[in-house]
Amino acid sequence: MNTTRKLKNAKKVLNVGGNDKLIPIPPCFDGWQHDILDIDPSVSPDILCDARELWKLPPRQYDAIYCSHNLEHYYFHEVPNVLKGFKLLLKRDGFVYIVVPNIINTVKKLIDENMDLDDTLYVSPAGPIAAIDVIFGLRKQIQESGDDYFAHKCGFSETLLKKLLITHGFKCIISVVDDLNITAYGFYDEPSNKMLESLDLNEAGMS
Repeated sequence: MNTTRKLKNAKKVLNVGGNDKLIPIPPCFDGWQHDILDIDPSVSPDILCDARELWKLPPRQYDAIYCSHNLEHYYFHEVPNVLKGFKLLLKRDGFVYIVVPNIINTVKKLIDENMDLDDTLYVSPAGPIAAIDVIFGLRKQIQESGDDYFAHKCGFSETLLKKLLITHGFKCIISVVDDLNITAYGFYDEPSNKMLESLDLNEAGMS
């Protein structure tokens, strides 16, 4: 584990697969202690660990877990272990904040606009992104790194992601969908109005 400055009395967020603290995380975590967990030792994470083995870490130590574009890097049968690990690490009033590619909208765009798999969907800081990158993983990153853990091994719909979270112990789910991403908030227990306000959410979308 790296020696990082610990913020006294600050809430703690674990960024699973976050790679680098220079990559922005949502502003709702401003002022929080930000720990990165990653499987890649070359990025010098705060916690070097496979997210399928979170049971090895001390439980109930984080107020939130942020997992952006990481859950799709596991085979579908491995996802339950990852979600169980999230729940194990969370405090009782904690929550997960998960972002995954919107596979259904990506495929729909291909069909509606008569695009091929390698046609550019959008341009990111990493360069042009095609549907094949969204579905199977960023080709350039996989090729240059030589590491197959950058490949995408499963995908999610909004309904499927919410069902998985509920099945694995998150009592309340709020999801937000756009053309590119599905964002799901999973709460260990029913969230307070104050927590919902801090996340710019409301109870209307809760399931």
